[in-house]
Amino acid sequence: MFEQLYPSDYVDSTYIIDFEEYYKKGYRAVIFDIDNTLVPHGAPADERAIAFFARLKDIGYSYMMISNNKEPRVKMFCDAVEAPYIYKAGKPSPKNYIKAMETMGTTKENTLFVGDQLFTDVWGANKAGIYSILVKPIHPKEEIQIVLKRYLEKIVLFCYKRKYKK
Repeated sequence: MFEQLYPSDYVDSTYIIDFEEYYKKGYRAVIFDIDNTLVPHGAPADERAIAFFARLKDIGYSYMMISNNKEPRVKMFCDAVEAPYIYKAGKPSPKNYIKAMETMGTTKENTLFVGDQLFTDVWGANKAGIYSILVKPIHPKEEIQIVLKRYLEKIVLFCYKRKYKK
């Protein structure tokens, strides 16, 4: 029933994903959400995020951010980590996931997506045919519309965990 919302993988944090292993498997690009995936909602890029993107670059990845947020917020973060971006992305529409892959010169077979929300991030990546990794939100403080969606996400994640016994 909820399968279209299920992530390909579900982990505690972006920062514990074994990107070296995914690179060995042939993945060459990562599309990221920003807020609560890489930093708390609205926060600037911190030293951990900056070092993380330097590591991805050293591994050999291309990367890009797609966010439903407005440009000033997205640009602030992306300038600090030296990443291209798409703002007001309209997730879960797959359109800008596809645009990101075209921009990076990659395909759905060699691109990963990492985000913290099922109904926007993961669903959009799944519709675009990309391997989707759901991470737990970094910080509990969120906008009200996201807080409400989190209650629905709990139902989907309960079913997901039951199915995959994770």
